[in-house]
Amino acid sequence: MFELFRTSYAYYLANQDRFWMELGRHVVLSGSALAISLIVCIPLGIWAARHPASAQYVINAVGALRLIPSLAILFLALPYLGTGFGPALIALTILALPPVLINVYAGILGVERAVVEAAQAMGMTARQQLLQIELPLALPAIIAGVRTATVEVVSSATLAAFIGGGGLGIFVTRGFALFEPRIMLVGAIPVAVLALICELILGLLERWASPHRQGRAS
Repeated sequence: MFELFRTSYAYYLANQDRFWMELGRHVVLSGSALAISLIVCIPLGIWAARHPASAQYVINAVGALRLIPSLAILFLALPYLGTGFGPALIALTILALPPVLINVYAGILGVERAVVEAAQAMGMTARQQLLQIELPLALPAIIAGVRTATVEVVSSATLAAFIGGGGLGIFVTRGFALFEPRIMLVGAIPVAVLALICELILGLLERWASPHRQGRAS
């Protein structure tokens, strides 16, 4: 095992430029998918919480996407969008939508009505209630959704290499094709570390937001 790690490190040293380029592409691809999912899901989740009659249709439709495996989403995009960064971005965005939307929706609905009614009694506008009361109180749930989506997207972005999206999956696919575990580890280990770092950072943010939520509610 030690020899395997040693040869993987030697391969990394010989291909540093390519490694850092693909790492940057992996981060940009994952970050872009998450950013788009937030831009779409935060207003959509707020709208769904305001329209309960239509909410279940929207939530169920988006939630059904979670049933589709990550690799299947990527390959389903292939015949319609071709290969490259763009199709991989669309596929990963679709993957990120369900956890973010569901948690935004649940977070807004979870705000106690008494708090909202108190804000209304103070003369707050609907916009003020949303920005100053509801979103801050829903923040832990929203972060939890982003946390789940981030780990899924960072891990699944490895598969983007199969449709020409680049990223650290390049090393995994190359190692698999050549039956070279040392090359696979050059891609697999950094992806695992990157996902773990994101999990830890967002976990700390979620923990910070929870007392913040309780303080605001009191």
